[in-house]
Amino acid sequence: MPGALTLALPLMLAAVLITSGIAKLRHPDDLSGWRELGVPRALQREWLLRVHPWGEIALGLALLVLGGLLGLLAALVAVFLMAWYVRLVAIAWRADDGAECACFGVRKRVTGVTVVRNIWLTAVAIAAAAVVWTLPLLGGAVAGITAAGAWWWVVALLVASVTAVIIMWPGGEQVSAAAAEPRSTVDGDDQDYVRVRTPSVPVTLADGRTVNLRSLTRARPVLLLAVSTVCGSCNEVIAKIGEWRALLPEVDVRFLLPFPPEISDLIEREEPQSLHDSDNYVRDSIADWATPTAVLLGVDNMLAGGPISGTEAIKDFVQEIRASLDEMTVA
Repeated sequence: MPGALTLALPLMLAAVLITSGIAKLRHPDDLSGWRELGVPRALQREWLLRVHPWGEIALGLALLVLGGLLGLLAALVAVFLMAWYVRLVAIAWRADDGAECACFGVRKRVTGVTVVRNIWLTAVAIAAAAVVWTLPLLGGAVAGITAAGAWWWVVALLVASVTAVIIMWPGGEQVSAAAAEPRSTVDGDDQDYVRVRTPSVPVTLADGRTVNLRSLTRARPVLLLAVSTVCGSCNEVIAKIGEWRALLPEVDVRFLLPFPPEISDLIEREEPQSLHDSDNYVRDSIADWATPTAVLLGVDNMLAGGPISGTEAIKDFVQEIRASLDEMTVA
């Protein structure tokens, strides 16, 4: 008869993986997050980013219902995954460059707490691997729940409580569209808005040419819409680009995308072409923003407004730009 701790370890690990996968589906990350965290370039693929949450959920379900050799194989995969997470966050923490981790959906700064949490989860995975082989091949921990002794559940609940505290501990600053500091003014609307130069950085056009971002504003202002196809909150912004181009005919409204043209699901080859910034030069030169974000580049090589993060804030920003252009026409 398996003890409650024998059952609790794979159940707990399964719950962590399923929770992590669901959180990632609710708050999709983009490849810029993987780059920041030091994921090898060979793994920085959009399809892997999309499959990753489903893989965690599938692995969690396997730990719930498999024992014996199959359960052991699933647990060993979980050990490797957790150890890999420890390696990534430990390197990012030691580098102390402000890297973020969307380990449980929402991006947070990588801190010492992040490292401790992942080490604990790796220890739980190793402990689960040590016991899961004793459970029924088909049914696993779920099949053996009713056979556990009651007093063991006290120990199991203590282990689960420690795991929950470590996972939920507010060790990192949350980075989200709502938390980003808005700078929503357009030229001259707010005395507090400090204008800075448009970054002189390379971006790739949809047709494969590399151009200087600043050169694109020589004739017309440019409204950049930083979005990603794996960002659920970006969908409405992506859908509105045609409407906003009609509303702002004086402005080049362009997508700013984190993937190269050859692998991007979203691409516009007709002018104004989409801009592709796989090395994150634009974001790193202006502000540490979350998607979706909008920023207006003026024809005087200076930022004219933004960056603004969040769908509703971007809608308001577009209306502010229209109002500002109308005022300039009247004047």
